Amino acid sequence: MRIARFICSLFLAVGLLAIPAQSRAQVAVGISVRIGPPVLPIYAQPICPGPGYIWVPGYWAYGLDGYFWVPGTWAFPPEVGLLWTPGYWAFEDGFYAWSPGYWGPEVGFYGGINYGFGYTGVGFFGGYWRGGAYYYNRSVTNVNVTVVRNTYNTTVINNHVNRVSFNGGRGGISARPTSEQVAAEREHHFAMTSEQNRHFETARTDRTLLASVNHGRPQVAATPRPGEFHGRGAVDSGRSGSPNRLAENSREMNRSERTPSNNGRTFEDRPPSSRPSNSARVNPGLEQKQQRESEKMRQQQDVERQKVQQRHIHEQQKLERQRPNDQRQQDQLQRRQQQQVQQMQQKHSQQSQKLQDRQQREVQKQQGKETKGGRPPEHQR
Repeated sequence: MRIARFICSLFLAVGLLAIPAQSRAQVAVGISVRIGPPVLPIYAQPICPGPGYIWVPGYWAYGLDGYFWVPGTWAFPPEVGLLWTPGYWAFEDGFYAWSPGYWGPEVGFYGGINYGFGYTGVGFFGGYWRGGAYYYNRSVTNVNVTVVRNTYNTTVINNHVNRVSFNGGRGGISARPTSEQVAAEREHHFAMTSEQNRHFETARTDRTLLASVNHGRPQVAATPRPGEFHGRGAVDSGRSGSPNRLAENSREMNRSERTPSNNGRTFEDRPPSSRPSNSARVNPGLEQKQQRESEKMRQQQDVERQKVQQRHIHEQQKLERQRPNDQRQQDQLQRRQQQQVQQMQQKHSQQSQKLQDRQQREVQKQQGKETKGGRPPEHQR
């Protein structure tokens, strides 16, 4: 099975040379490779060029020279009312395979990858369509309100920020599609537009975007419009601070500038109870048990956050339908929603601290048993 897939991938790579340039973007999505994609770079979002544009996050694609970065960009959908579901890499049977993105009436499954700017890994919170107009969430999208009038402000909770860019396998995102996401995937779709294909081809031919050249930090990480890789508005990958950096990515600014391997989680991406410390190493069984507990709690908190976010968006839409020009009601709703978010964050923080304290007691208890039994802690051997 693996040999057959490798041979198919080899023939596909060779065949790319004989395919016209305008067709390669669609063919390349079926390739499978053995090496996982780099982590997602940190970057700011360029300001939205105007009404109707929808954010398409950047991603790592694969070509004859290895992985290359396709910068995030603002793009027009092929029809009014459509949203973008990003593509994603998935690990299966020893290979990393690319699932292409698509336009559709609902945002489907995209591997649980946190692409930022409203794409938190589940669903999309950057905007919505109403009455033929697209409304932008100013809390996660960079818009000029003097140019784009259809805006709202709903807090997007994004406590578990990481830069992992693939689903499944060691160190990958463990998300699986929900029934709603499966249903969205079965709806009528539109592939990348001609502008998106041109954007892809421009990235493919730019050697500075190769991961082997930029080491995971592309010189151009995002562009205001498809294909515009240079000039005013192009954004690099976090080499310096930017006034356009959004609040949801601010926590990443404090991270080290190193480029960690994406085939295994970095310490920052792990729950607190599984991070290394100077204490004695726990036995593998207890460590695995505690990691499962931490992951289960994290998933439960993620579900609760998504429900709160969806409820807030529905409340915002309802208020805009009933009282579109009532600024006082808008302010009251925003204050109430922010208070709810703060209460939930406090609750989650208490849950995490409680679990961490209990797990620490379990570790101390285990170490005490080893000491009484005449067995020195592992770090003293």
